[in-house]
Amino acid sequence: MEILISESDIAAKVAELAETIRKDYGLADLVLVGILKGSIFFLSDLAKHLGVNVTMDFIQTSSYAGEKSSSGVVQIRKDLDSSIEGKHVLLVEDIIDTGLTLNHLRELLETRKPASLKVVSLLSKPGARKHETQIDYLGFEIPEKFVVGYGLDYAERYRNLPFIAVLTDEA
Repeated sequence: MEILISESDIAAKVAELAETIRKDYGLADLVLVGILKGSIFFLSDLAKHLGVNVTMDFIQTSSYAGEKSSSGVVQIRKDLDSSIEGKHVLLVEDIIDTGLTLNHLRELLETRKPASLKVVSLLSKPGARKHETQIDYLGFEIPEKFVVGYGLDYAERYRNLPFIAVLTDEA
């Protein structure tokens, strides 16, 4: 593995994103909707920096099925536990590559009538984009390589790494 983004660089970026988000929302209540399983570390760290007036819920999708590329089909495996109607919602994503999953979730959640719906993503691969998508808060743009760590996995492995690394064929 080759480390692409260090643990300290991630921590600094998460704090910076939280500060920007808090400036935009002020003290308004905010629902963080984490996309399982990849967003768990990012959502947790972000929530710590956002302070009070934050609740969390989770949705789980699948489009990779243990592979290194998307199948092109988004499946909802776990839906939200609570209503988001009339609430400020921040969709928390680990990585946006093709844009398929994000666009699907944005359309789905908009039907539930939130007061606002924005997206924060730790990573973006613009070179992999197949669907135009809006990212309101972005951590890092990365090259079109398969990455693991800080919640990102390959066949459920490597999520627990505290950094982002490029997965080599040897790994």
